[in-house]
Amino acid sequence: QVQLVESGGGLVQAGGSLRLSCAASGSIFSINAIGWYRQAPGKQRELVATITRERITNYADSVKGRFTISRDNAKNTVYLQMNSLKPEDTAVYSCNVVRYYSGSYYPNGNWGQGTQVTVSS
Repeated sequence: QVQLVESGGGLVQAGGSLRLSCAASGSIFSINAIGWYRQAPGKQRELVATITRERITNYADSVKGRFTISRDNAKNTVYLQMNSLKPEDTAVYSCNVVRYYSGSYYPNGNWGQGTQVTVSS
């Protein structure tokens, strides 16, 4: 099974930008869909964005228009470009293989350690 490793987090002021990377240990070409999740302290993990093999994307309402997910099959990497960051975006961000079932995406792989994003006001 492909292992995914997240990087690119950090501390940024509100209104700033970060680009997260999700690097795979093997080819992602055949992986149907990959998603970015986030989990803030005391809150449940939230699916932020997904991208399919055909590069069809979906976003949570809370990030729509600010975040962009993309994939580079040649580099076996999925990115999450985050613009206009807000303090409420502060969380640990993780990526995972996802599967689509009954109208929703569900995680379908192992979780990595994630990458911390902290947005100061």
